[in-house]
Amino acid sequence: MLTISTRGQAMPASPIRKLVPFAEAAKKKGIKVYHLNIGQPDIETPKMVLDAVRHSDFKVLEYSHSAGNESYRKKLVQYYASVGITVSANQIIITTGSSEAIAFGFMSCLDAGDEVIIPEPFYANYNGFAVAAGVKVVPVTSFIENSFALPPISEMEKKITPRTKAIVICNPNNPTGYLYSKEEMEQLKALIIKHNLYLFSDEAYREFCYEGHQTSAMHLTGVDDHVIIMDTISKRYSACGGRIGAFVTKNQQVLDAAMKFAQARLSPPGFAQIAGEAAVDLPADYFDTTKAEYKSRRDLIVSRLNQMEGVFCPNPGGAFYAMARLPIDDADRFCQWLLEEFSFEGQTVMLAPATGFYGTEGLGKREVRLAYVLNSNDLEMAMDCLAAAIKEYPGRV
Repeated sequence: MLTISTRGQAMPASPIRKLVPFAEAAKKKGIKVYHLNIGQPDIETPKMVLDAVRHSDFKVLEYSHSAGNESYRKKLVQYYASVGITVSANQIIITTGSSEAIAFGFMSCLDAGDEVIIPEPFYANYNGFAVAAGVKVVPVTSFIENSFALPPISEMEKKITPRTKAIVICNPNNPTGYLYSKEEMEQLKALIIKHNLYLFSDEAYREFCYEGHQTSAMHLTGVDDHVIIMDTISKRYSACGGRIGAFVTKNQQVLDAAMKFAQARLSPPGFAQIAGEAAVDLPADYFDTTKAEYKSRRDLIVSRLNQMEGVFCPNPGGAFYAMARLPIDDADRFCQWLLEEFSFEGQTVMLAPATGFYGTEGLGKREVRLAYVLNSNDLEMAMDCLAAAIKEYPGRV
């Protein structure tokens, strides 16, 4: 009998997308579903970016350089300079979303059986890329009570073994929205120097910081060979479907290794590189409006959540996610119940159970992630649904 590979069996299902069949079934019953389960913004992709694709003029849609179009990489040099990061075009490899950048990093820097330390809760797909690379994720728990701040360095250091090769962070964080401070980043710098580790920094939400500023891993001095940035235009310009990201490092050996993986997949998407290049030319104040909109949404959803009896939601400093602890017995069961059995005035809300963002078994059972990617009116209605659901849920605790 034919069998599935061990890797295929170990590959985790997406905690963000696994409830989609239940949402589709609810819609077929005529129930409106508010999607707070996934980071798909309703902010319009800038017209200037779309027009660059619409008005592109060429006779052959050909492969680009495996590292991406040189013209786009040079534009990104300008973009990174605007946020205080100095790199050259040859230190950037354009990828198919940040997903491929993460995969390139794991495959280039880690051997099967090696370990990466990640503060949990963490972006669930890190697990998937680790499984594909044969890498073990070692979680270090952060806690909702202190807004999911970086776990104490002493706790992270306890997890280091001879197989530990890297630390992975997302800053600002998905799923928690926590914004790591300069002091926390300096602590990580000392740790990677002491133990000779890579620091993978996922900086997809760099522009969305509401109190304070982002300290990039590339703002740290003296660790150029240790730092790898995984980046994307998906959230920055509301262009998730473009699937364009970037792998950025000053470590030439890592770049050489990653280029071999880039060559094996031939080239990143052509039209989306045109879109990404145009996006760099957006007015300097473009992010002021989008950031203000997300901050307004954050304030709304955090306020509404904390007004609900038994609910606690810390105030996220960045990204567009909030983690909330609910008075429920089981987040997976609750999120499925919302779609299968509950409706409020013909509507319901779709959330992401937090269990899928933890690497430690049993954690996150009473927590959910909410993506505040809908307009304020829809968020108000979604919160009305959630408030009613919590009161009605049979597993309320």
